[in-house]
Amino acid sequence: MTKNTASRNGSDLETQQRILDAAQTVFIRRGTSGARMAEIAQEAGVNQALLHYYFRSKERLSQAVFQQLAARLFPALFQTLASDASIDEKIERLVGIYLDNLSRSPFIPGYLLSELHHHPERTTQLLALAGGGDPSQIMSPILDRLQRQIDDAVKAGTMRPITPQQFAVNIISLCIFPFAARPMIATVFSMNDADFARFIDERKTELPKYIRAALKP
Repeated sequence: MTKNTASRNGSDLETQQRILDAAQTVFIRRGTSGARMAEIAQEAGVNQALLHYYFRSKERLSQAVFQQLAARLFPALFQTLASDASIDEKIERLVGIYLDNLSRSPFIPGYLLSELHHHPERTTQLLALAGGGDPSQIMSPILDRLQRQIDDAVKAGTMRPITPQQFAVNIISLCIFPFAARPMIATVFSMNDADFARFIDERKTELPKYIRAALKP
């Protein structure tokens, strides 16, 4: 590869990422259906023709943004649940990973939930992206392993019975809700941005303790 080719490829990647960042901002602001390519181009500081050159259509651009955002959240779920870590370690890791990621991009949950509601077909796309293959084949061994761990803990008398699905959804929901409902929480509890950041920092410590206590027999 020549120096000019490498430079051009790098420039292309930078332009594509700038467009994706701008599209994310506009999609979150307007929703996918309300977003316009002209506004995205203006946000990115590029000619609208470049959007069509790199992504062909708003639908393809929306899919690219969706994949990029989903990749920040969901792979950690599968990797952690499938790991050899103990139940307690999985709780700690899931809470830490999710709260850290959502703190950096607090509007991701609302956007992803909206996209999944209006485009349910993307659920399969999301799971395939997160797990690297067919969701039906990926989830089964993960849930089986988690179920065995739960069964062992129940037999040892350290945990009450719960399905792996309820276990995972409870943790994820408790992590995501404060960000999805941030405007309401900020209003009800009179929180500014600094207050909310402190609230999330406290939650990193309090939430694992709350979950472990809720799972005691």
